[in-house]
Amino acid sequence: MTIVGREQEISILTQAFESERPEFLAIYGRRRVGKTYLIREFFKNKGLYFELTGIKDASKASQIKNFSVVYSDTYLRGDRIDSPKDWDDALNILRKEIEKKSESQKVIVFFDELPWLASRKSGFLESLDLFWNRYMSSRKNFILVICGSAAEWMIKKIVSHKGGLHNRLTQPPINLMPFTLIQTEHYLESINVQLERKQLVDIYMAVGGVAYYLNLIPRGKSSAEIISSLFFSKQAPLLAEFRNLFDSLYDNPQKHIEVIKILAQTRHGLTQTEIFNKVKSLSPGGGAVLVLEELENCGFLFRVHDFGKKKKDARYRLIDGFVLFYLKWVEGQGEFSEHFWIRKQGSASYYTWAGYAFENICFQHYRQILRGLELSVVAEAKSGWRYLPSKNDVDDGAQIDLIIDRADKCINLCEIKFCDHELTISKAYVQILRKKKSCFKEKTGTRKTLFTTMITTYGVKKDSHYLEAVDGQLTMDVLFE
Repeated sequence: MTIVGREQEISILTQAFESERPEFLAIYGRRRVGKTYLIREFFKNKGLYFELTGIKDASKASQIKNFSVVYSDTYLRGDRIDSPKDWDDALNILRKEIEKKSESQKVIVFFDELPWLASRKSGFLESLDLFWNRYMSSRKNFILVICGSAAEWMIKKIVSHKGGLHNRLTQPPINLMPFTLIQTEHYLESINVQLERKQLVDIYMAVGGVAYYLNLIPRGKSSAEIISSLFFSKQAPLLAEFRNLFDSLYDNPQKHIEVIKILAQTRHGLTQTEIFNKVKSLSPGGGAVLVLEELENCGFLFRVHDFGKKKKDARYRLIDGFVLFYLKWVEGQGEFSEHFWIRKQGSASYYTWAGYAFENICFQHYRQILRGLELSVVAEAKSGWRYLPSKNDVDDGAQIDLIIDRADKCINLCEIKFCDHELTISKAYVQILRKKKSCFKEKTGTRKTLFTTMITTYGVKKDSHYLEAVDGQLTMDVLFE
């Protein structure tokens, strides 16, 4: 199977493989996103390949014993060596084997799940430092690849490390993100799953673009049937994934999960101060801020800057499709009937969730929206906006989902709507859109020209009401570009 949808990453790997110097690469990203598959597939049949994967919660002795087994299988056709006494000894054995090889042949060493190998007091990072700096950094045929799911650990210990491994990476670190919508479409086509785009959007809202989740999708099923099989069947493969996901990323994930659950309860997001007030286990300070940074670095949270406000007042929003779906529809629901999800289609709670999830997809595909509106050059900043009247104020509140501030003295006020059909704007909706625009202009004091832009699944019917209130529109097809 060929590698799908990873053009930028393949470019980095190709540059490393074709170089005439030793290469040190780092790749990180959430569990199940396809890190290991990418490295294995790319380097397959490209040289002498050694791969060692860390074992979660294993002792140093167990990890080293596993090294001896993998080393024996790779180089000695299964003849066993004695377990090395420590990581210095283990990597020295590996070094001597590598030095036997001709420099005309590439040698690739891949340490997968590095945070588990380099657990506290294991000494692995110190040994890796010695292995690279003293020996391997002078071998032009050598490629070292390290990988981990714990993004914050990889950034702190490797990418931004100030010790022995500081500034040792020879290529930009690869932060492997979930597939975009178009990458998801191409990936599913590569495994012979053919679905029209609205059904792809439905699936993306539930599981995002995580390769492993997508690989579980059966052929010949509708999006509703697929989601039912993944979450609500008797042996649903994603039923236990939520806890496993956070356990793989963080040593003590309870605080991270508490933040996630609080944010899942609000559509508009919360400021840092509001989160600290609601999550009692978090007290304002460095540790609490670190929890938010770790969740943001892993792609679970997204900061929405309110138009006209300072960056410190940004709201954190839960943006991960799988996590949002799990907390809304799976956790605490008890046993599910066979037709649970099918029956939820069309309910008020379904459309509330779908509206939020579709907004998230639009935020995740902001660049595609800019291209669709032909604003890539003039767009300066994206934000949201809410007006909450005081208790004594007779005005209604107003919210604008996405604001695109432009260098040409214009602003696009984007209204995002999830629909199962072409949207028809009613007379009442015309008044709502007009009021949002006038409220925004009044409360922000902007003198820029304002355009109302609709972003929907199937588009908006161009009738007289449309012409009264809307300046332009995009459909979901733009998100696939």
